[in-house]
Amino acid sequence: MLSMGGDQVDEAVAYAANVLRPAAGLDWSVKAGGLDWNCLETVEHFAGCLVAYSGQLTGRATDTWVPFEVILDEGSGPGDAISVIESTGGLLSAVVRTAPPGVRAFHPYPHGSADATGFAAMGVAELLLHTYDIAQALGVDAEPPAALCEAVLAWLFPHVMPPTAPDAQWATLLWATGRGTLPGRARLERWRWHNLMEIPAARVALREVSPAAAADLAAGGTGGLTWIEGGPFDGTRRAAEGVTKAYASGVHRPGWGLFALVRREDEVAVGGMGFHGAPDEDGVAEVGYDLAVAARGQGYASEALAALSTWALDRPEVSSLLAVISPENAASQAVVSRAGYVRASDREGLRAYVRGGEAA
Repeated sequence: MLSMGGDQVDEAVAYAANVLRPAAGLDWSVKAGGLDWNCLETVEHFAGCLVAYSGQLTGRATDTWVPFEVILDEGSGPGDAISVIESTGGLLSAVVRTAPPGVRAFHPYPHGSADATGFAAMGVAELLLHTYDIAQALGVDAEPPAALCEAVLAWLFPHVMPPTAPDAQWATLLWATGRGTLPGRARLERWRWHNLMEIPAARVALREVSPAAAADLAAGGTGGLTWIEGGPFDGTRRAAEGVTKAYASGVHRPGWGLFALVRREDEVAVGGMGFHGAPDEDGVAEVGYDLAVAARGQGYASEALAALSTWALDRPEVSSLLAVISPENAASQAVVSRAGYVRASDREGLRAYVRGGEAA
Protein backbone atom coordinates (compact mmCIF):
# COMPACT_ATOMS: atom_id res chain seq x y z
CA MET A 1 0.00 0.00 0.00
CA LEU A 2 1.20 3.53 -0.77
CA SER A 3 1.40 4.75 2.81
CA MET A 4 0.88 8.35 3.88
CA GLY A 5 1.60 9.56 7.39
CA GLY A 6 4.30 10.81 9.72
CA ASP A 7 7.07 8.78 8.08
CA GLN A 8 6.31 10.34 4.71
CA VAL A 9 6.29 13.85 6.19
CA ASP A 10 9.69 13.16 7.76
CA GLU A 11 11.03 11.87 4.43
CA ALA A 12 9.78 14.98 2.63
CA VAL A 13 11.37 17.25 5.26
CA ALA A 14 14.70 15.47 4.91
CA TYR A 15 14.48 15.78 1.13
CA ALA A 16 13.77 19.52 1.34
CA ALA A 17 16.64 20.15 3.75
CA ASN A 18 19.09 18.08 1.69
CA VAL A 19 18.20 19.97 -1.48
CA LEU A 20 18.23 23.47 0.01
CA ARG A 21 21.10 23.34 2.52
CA PRO A 22 23.85 23.33 -0.17
CA ALA A 23 22.19 26.43 -1.65
CA ALA A 24 22.13 28.39 1.62
CA GLY A 25 24.90 30.69 0.37
CA LEU A 26 22.95 31.82 -2.69
CA ASP A 27 20.62 34.82 -3.06
CA TRP A 28 17.25 33.85 -1.63
CA SER A 29 15.72 37.27 -2.35
CA VAL A 30 14.88 36.16 -5.92
CA LYS A 31 11.36 35.10 -6.84
CA ALA A 32 10.69 31.40 -6.30
CA GLY A 33 9.71 29.57 -9.48
CA GLY A 34 6.50 30.99 -10.90
CA LEU A 35 5.39 32.39 -7.53
CA ASP A 36 4.95 35.96 -6.35
CA TRP A 37 7.07 35.30 -3.23
CA ASN A 38 10.84 35.32 -2.97
CA CYS A 39 12.54 32.19 -1.67
CA LEU A 40 12.45 33.19 2.02
CA GLU A 41 8.79 34.24 1.72
CA THR A 42 8.02 30.89 0.11
CA VAL A 43 9.47 29.12 3.14
CA GLU A 44 7.27 31.29 5.37
CA HIS A 45 4.27 30.22 3.30
CA PHE A 46 4.72 26.48 3.36
CA ALA A 47 6.13 26.35 6.91
CA GLY A 48 2.99 28.24 7.86
CA CYS A 49 0.93 25.57 6.09
CA LEU A 50 2.67 22.80 8.04
CA VAL A 51 1.97 24.54 11.34
CA ALA A 52 -1.60 25.33 10.32
CA TYR A 53 -2.26 21.69 9.47
CA SER A 54 -0.86 20.70 12.87
CA GLY A 55 -3.04 23.29 14.58
CA GLN A 56 -6.16 22.19 12.73
CA LEU A 57 -5.69 18.59 13.84
CA THR A 58 -4.73 19.29 17.44
CA GLY A 59 -7.43 21.93 17.89
CA ARG A 60 -10.07 19.82 16.10
CA ALA A 61 -11.12 22.94 14.16
CA THR A 62 -14.50 22.30 12.56
CA ASP A 63 -15.48 25.34 10.50
CA THR A 64 -12.52 27.68 9.96
CA TRP A 65 -8.76 28.05 10.15
CA VAL A 66 -7.03 28.45 13.50
CA PRO A 67 -5.90 32.12 13.23
CA PHE A 68 -2.10 32.17 13.38
CA GLU A 69 0.81 32.12 10.93
CA VAL A 70 4.58 31.62 10.72
CA ILE A 71 6.83 34.65 10.21
CA LEU A 72 10.62 34.46 10.04
CA ASP A 73 12.37 36.78 12.47
CA GLU A 74 13.80 39.93 10.93
CA GLY A 75 17.28 39.26 9.61
CA SER A 76 16.73 35.51 9.19
CA GLY A 77 18.68 33.94 6.37
CA PRO A 78 18.51 30.76 4.31
CA GLY A 79 20.06 28.60 7.04
CA ASP A 80 17.43 29.81 9.50
CA ALA A 81 14.70 29.11 6.96
CA ILE A 82 15.88 25.52 6.55
CA SER A 83 15.74 25.08 10.33
CA VAL A 84 12.17 26.35 10.27
CA ILE A 85 11.29 23.78 7.60
CA GLU A 86 12.71 20.99 9.76
CA SER A 87 10.96 22.24 12.90
CA THR A 88 7.52 22.81 11.38
CA GLY A 89 7.69 19.55 9.46
CA GLY A 90 8.56 17.75 12.68
CA LEU A 91 5.50 19.24 14.34
CA LEU A 92 3.22 17.97 11.60
CA SER A 93 4.68 14.46 11.57
CA ALA A 94 4.27 14.21 15.36
CA VAL A 95 0.67 15.43 15.26
CA VAL A 96 -0.24 13.06 12.42
CA ARG A 97 1.23 10.10 14.34
CA THR A 98 -0.70 10.89 17.52
CA ALA A 99 -4.05 11.93 16.03
CA PRO A 100 -6.73 9.46 17.17
CA PRO A 101 -8.38 7.36 14.43
CA GLY A 102 -11.29 9.10 12.76
CA VAL A 103 -10.31 12.64 13.74
CA ARG A 104 -11.05 15.23 11.09
CA ALA A 105 -10.53 18.99 11.03
CA PHE A 106 -11.46 21.90 8.80
CA HIS A 107 -9.96 22.27 5.36
CA PRO A 108 -11.87 24.00 2.56
CA TYR A 109 -10.99 21.68 -0.34
CA PRO A 110 -13.31 20.21 -1.42
CA HIS A 111 -15.70 19.04 1.33
CA GLY A 112 -14.77 21.19 4.32
CA SER A 113 -12.58 18.74 6.24
CA ALA A 114 -9.65 16.34 6.07
CA ASP A 115 -8.33 13.51 8.20
CA ALA A 116 -4.79 13.05 9.49
CA THR A 117 -3.75 11.23 6.32
CA GLY A 118 -5.07 14.10 4.24
CA PHE A 119 -3.15 16.69 6.24
CA ALA A 120 -0.02 14.55 5.96
CA ALA A 121 -0.45 14.32 2.20
CA MET A 122 -0.97 18.07 1.91
CA GLY A 123 2.13 18.67 4.02
CA VAL A 124 4.21 16.39 1.82
CA ALA A 125 2.88 18.14 -1.29
CA GLU A 126 3.78 21.56 0.14
CA LEU A 127 7.31 20.37 0.94
CA LEU A 128 7.96 18.76 -2.43
CA LEU A 129 6.44 21.44 -4.62
CA HIS A 130 7.74 24.54 -2.88
CA THR A 131 11.21 23.04 -2.49
CA TYR A 132 11.07 22.67 -6.27
CA ASP A 133 9.95 26.30 -6.67
CA ILE A 134 12.90 27.54 -4.58
CA ALA A 135 15.39 25.18 -6.21
CA GLN A 136 14.28 26.27 -9.67
CA ALA A 137 14.95 29.90 -8.79
CA LEU A 138 18.37 29.07 -7.34
CA GLY A 139 19.43 26.77 -10.17
CA VAL A 140 19.55 23.69 -7.94
CA ASP A 141 18.48 20.19 -9.00
CA ALA A 142 15.43 18.91 -7.12
CA GLU A 143 13.66 15.66 -7.87
CA PRO A 144 12.04 13.97 -4.87
CA PRO A 145 11.73 10.21 -4.30
CA ALA A 146 9.35 8.64 -6.80
CA ALA A 147 7.44 6.79 -4.06
CA LEU A 148 6.58 10.08 -2.31
CA CYS A 149 5.30 11.56 -5.57
CA GLU A 150 3.27 8.43 -6.29
CA ALA A 151 1.72 8.52 -2.81
CA VAL A 152 0.79 12.21 -3.10
CA LEU A 153 -0.87 11.53 -6.46
CA ALA A 154 -2.85 8.58 -5.10
CA TRP A 155 -4.00 10.37 -1.94
CA LEU A 156 -4.58 13.94 -3.19
CA PHE A 157 -5.09 13.62 -6.93
CA PRO A 158 -7.38 10.62 -7.46
CA HIS A 159 -8.88 12.46 -10.44
CA VAL A 160 -5.51 12.50 -12.25
CA MET A 161 -4.52 9.52 -14.37
CA PRO A 162 -1.32 8.11 -12.85
CA PRO A 163 1.77 7.78 -15.04
CA THR A 164 2.29 4.66 -17.08
CA ALA A 165 6.06 5.14 -17.32
CA PRO A 166 7.91 3.94 -14.19
CA ASP A 167 9.92 7.18 -13.85
CA ALA A 168 7.18 9.74 -14.52
CA GLN A 169 5.66 10.23 -11.04
CA TRP A 170 7.42 13.55 -10.43
CA ALA A 171 6.61 14.87 -13.90
CA THR A 172 2.96 13.90 -13.37
CA LEU A 173 2.81 15.67 -10.00
CA LEU A 174 4.34 18.80 -11.54
CA TRP A 175 1.75 18.66 -14.33
CA ALA A 176 -1.11 18.08 -11.86
CA THR A 177 -0.12 21.25 -9.98
CA GLY A 178 0.30 23.48 -13.04
CA ARG A 179 4.10 23.39 -12.97
CA GLY A 180 4.91 21.29 -16.00
CA THR A 181 3.79 19.62 -19.21
CA LEU A 182 3.05 16.03 -20.15
CA PRO A 183 2.73 14.54 -23.62
CA GLY A 184 -0.90 14.27 -24.65
CA ARG A 185 -2.22 16.40 -21.78
CA ALA A 186 -3.04 20.10 -21.96
CA ARG A 187 -1.17 22.25 -19.48
CA LEU A 188 -3.26 23.09 -16.40
CA GLU A 189 -3.94 26.73 -15.65
CA ARG A 190 -6.08 25.93 -12.62
CA TRP A 191 -5.85 22.95 -10.30
CA ARG A 192 -6.92 21.74 -6.90
CA TRP A 193 -6.26 18.64 -4.86
CA HIS A 194 -8.96 16.41 -3.39
CA ASN A 195 -9.26 15.45 0.27
CA LEU A 196 -11.17 12.25 0.91
CA MET A 197 -14.64 12.96 2.22
CA GLU A 198 -16.66 11.56 5.07
CA ILE A 199 -20.45 11.29 5.04
CA PRO A 200 -21.94 10.87 8.52
CA ALA A 201 -24.78 8.42 9.13
CA ALA A 202 -26.40 7.50 12.43
CA ARG A 203 -23.96 4.94 13.85
CA VAL A 204 -21.46 4.70 11.03
CA ALA A 205 -19.40 7.06 8.92
CA LEU A 206 -18.95 6.54 5.19
CA ARG A 207 -15.28 7.20 4.47
CA GLU A 208 -14.16 7.58 0.90
CA VAL A 209 -11.54 4.99 -0.09
CA SER A 210 -8.51 6.40 -1.90
CA PRO A 211 -6.97 4.66 -4.92
CA ALA A 212 -4.02 3.74 -2.69
CA ALA A 213 -6.26 2.07 -0.10
CA ALA A 214 -8.42 0.50 -2.82
CA ALA A 215 -5.38 -1.16 -4.40
CA ASP A 216 -4.46 -2.65 -1.03
CA LEU A 217 -8.00 -3.94 -0.46
CA ALA A 218 -8.13 -5.43 -3.95
CA ALA A 219 -4.84 -7.24 -3.24
CA GLY A 220 -6.21 -8.80 -0.03
CA GLY A 221 -5.08 -6.15 2.46
CA THR A 222 -7.02 -4.05 4.95
CA GLY A 223 -6.86 -0.70 3.14
CA GLY A 224 -5.46 0.77 6.34
CA LEU A 225 -8.67 -0.01 8.26
CA THR A 226 -9.47 -2.19 11.26
CA TRP A 227 -12.16 -4.64 10.12
CA ILE A 228 -14.81 -6.56 11.99
CA GLU A 229 -14.38 -10.33 11.99
CA GLY A 230 -14.95 -11.69 8.51
CA GLY A 231 -14.38 -8.34 6.78
CA PRO A 232 -13.96 -7.00 4.25
CA PHE A 233 -16.46 -9.13 2.37
CA ASP A 234 -16.02 -10.16 -1.27
CA GLY A 235 -18.16 -7.37 -2.69
CA THR A 236 -16.03 -4.72 -1.03
CA ARG A 237 -12.86 -6.21 -2.49
CA ARG A 238 -14.43 -6.34 -5.97
CA ALA A 239 -15.52 -2.71 -5.65
CA ALA A 240 -11.98 -1.79 -4.59
CA GLU A 241 -10.65 -3.55 -7.67
CA GLY A 242 -13.02 -1.44 -9.77
CA VAL A 243 -11.70 1.76 -8.20
CA THR A 244 -8.13 0.60 -8.84
CA LYS A 245 -8.82 -0.07 -12.51
CA ALA A 246 -10.71 3.19 -12.98
CA TYR A 247 -7.87 5.18 -11.41
CA ALA A 248 -5.25 3.47 -13.56
CA SER A 249 -7.22 4.27 -16.70
CA GLY A 250 -7.89 7.88 -15.72
CA VAL A 251 -11.69 7.62 -15.43
CA HIS A 252 -12.05 7.51 -11.63
CA ARG A 253 -14.15 10.37 -10.30
CA PRO A 254 -13.76 11.16 -6.59
CA GLY A 255 -16.97 10.62 -4.67
CA TRP A 256 -18.33 8.09 -7.16
CA GLY A 257 -16.31 5.09 -6.04
CA LEU A 258 -16.11 3.12 -2.81
CA PHE A 259 -16.76 4.16 0.78
CA ALA A 260 -15.88 2.14 3.86
CA LEU A 261 -18.59 1.91 6.52
CA VAL A 262 -16.80 2.59 9.79
CA ARG A 263 -18.61 2.18 13.11
CA ARG A 264 -18.25 5.40 15.11
CA GLU A 265 -18.12 3.85 18.54
CA ASP A 266 -14.95 1.84 17.97
CA GLU A 267 -13.56 2.82 14.53
CA VAL A 268 -14.14 -0.69 13.17
CA ALA A 269 -15.04 -1.06 9.49
CA VAL A 270 -18.11 -3.23 8.96
CA GLY A 271 -18.66 -3.06 5.20
CA GLY A 272 -18.38 -1.18 1.95
CA MET A 273 -20.80 0.96 -0.05
CA GLY A 274 -20.61 3.17 -3.07
CA PHE A 275 -21.30 3.58 -6.76
CA HIS A 276 -20.55 1.55 -9.86
CA GLY A 277 -19.26 4.75 -11.43
CA ALA A 278 -20.21 8.35 -12.04
CA PRO A 279 -23.79 9.21 -13.10
CA ASP A 280 -24.57 8.33 -16.71
CA GLU A 281 -25.79 10.75 -19.37
CA ASP A 282 -29.30 10.52 -17.91
CA GLY A 283 -28.08 11.38 -14.43
CA VAL A 284 -28.54 7.84 -13.08
CA ALA A 285 -25.97 6.44 -10.65
CA GLU A 286 -26.04 2.81 -9.54
CA VAL A 287 -25.36 1.97 -5.90
CA GLY A 288 -23.95 -1.19 -4.38
CA TYR A 289 -22.96 -2.37 -0.92
CA ASP A 290 -22.10 -5.29 1.30
CA LEU A 291 -21.49 -5.95 4.97
CA ALA A 292 -19.34 -8.47 6.74
CA VAL A 293 -21.52 -11.29 8.05
CA ALA A 294 -20.88 -10.31 11.67
CA ALA A 295 -22.35 -6.84 11.03
CA ARG A 296 -25.54 -7.87 9.27
CA GLY A 297 -29.03 -7.52 10.67
CA GLN A 298 -28.22 -4.43 12.74
CA GLY A 299 -29.41 -1.68 10.40
CA TYR A 300 -26.00 -0.33 9.44
CA ALA A 301 -26.55 -0.71 5.70
CA SER A 302 -29.92 1.08 5.70
CA GLU A 303 -28.55 4.00 7.72
CA ALA A 304 -25.53 4.33 5.48
CA LEU A 305 -27.48 3.98 2.24
CA ALA A 306 -29.96 6.66 3.30
CA ALA A 307 -27.10 9.08 4.05
CA LEU A 308 -25.18 8.27 0.86
CA SER A 309 -28.33 8.62 -1.24
CA THR A 310 -29.17 12.00 0.25
CA TRP A 311 -25.64 13.19 -0.51
CA ALA A 312 -25.80 11.94 -4.11
CA LEU A 313 -29.24 13.35 -4.86
CA ASP A 314 -28.03 16.78 -3.75
CA ARG A 315 -25.52 16.73 -6.64
CA PRO A 316 -26.76 18.62 -9.71
CA GLU A 317 -25.57 15.88 -12.06
CA VAL A 318 -27.81 13.24 -10.42
CA SER A 319 -31.43 12.66 -11.35
CA SER A 320 -31.95 9.30 -9.68
CA LEU A 321 -30.25 6.37 -8.01
CA LEU A 322 -30.57 2.73 -8.95
CA ALA A 323 -30.04 -0.49 -7.01
CA VAL A 324 -30.22 -3.88 -8.77
CA ILE A 325 -30.70 -6.92 -6.54
CA SER A 326 -31.13 -10.66 -7.12
CA PRO A 327 -34.70 -11.89 -6.43
CA GLU A 328 -33.61 -14.25 -3.65
CA ASN A 329 -31.79 -11.52 -1.68
CA ALA A 330 -34.68 -10.44 0.51
CA ALA A 331 -32.40 -8.81 3.10
CA SER A 332 -30.88 -6.45 0.54
CA GLN A 333 -34.30 -5.58 -0.83
CA ALA A 334 -35.35 -4.64 2.68
CA VAL A 335 -32.24 -2.44 3.03
CA VAL A 336 -33.06 -0.35 -0.04
CA SER A 337 -36.73 -0.11 0.90
CA ARG A 338 -35.85 1.25 4.34
CA ALA A 339 -33.51 3.77 2.64
CA GLY A 340 -36.35 5.21 0.56
CA TYR A 341 -36.01 3.26 -2.69
CA VAL A 342 -39.10 2.03 -4.55
CA ARG A 343 -39.55 -0.93 -6.87
CA ALA A 344 -39.09 -0.33 -10.60
CA SER A 345 -39.18 -2.58 -13.67
CA ASP A 346 -37.01 -5.67 -13.45
CA ARG A 347 -33.71 -5.69 -15.33
CA GLU A 348 -32.56 -8.94 -16.92
CA GLY A 349 -34.18 -11.02 -14.21
CA LEU A 350 -32.94 -8.80 -11.38
CA ARG A 351 -35.10 -6.58 -9.19
CA ALA A 352 -34.56 -2.86 -9.63
CA TYR A 353 -35.20 -0.17 -7.05
CA VAL A 354 -34.92 3.59 -7.58
CA ARG A 355 -34.84 6.69 -5.48
CA GLY A 356 -35.24 10.25 -6.67
CA GLY A 357 -37.02 9.54 -9.96
CA GLU A 358 -37.72 6.77 -12.42
CA ALA A 359 -34.51 5.27 -13.82
CA ALA A 360 -34.47 4.61 -17.54
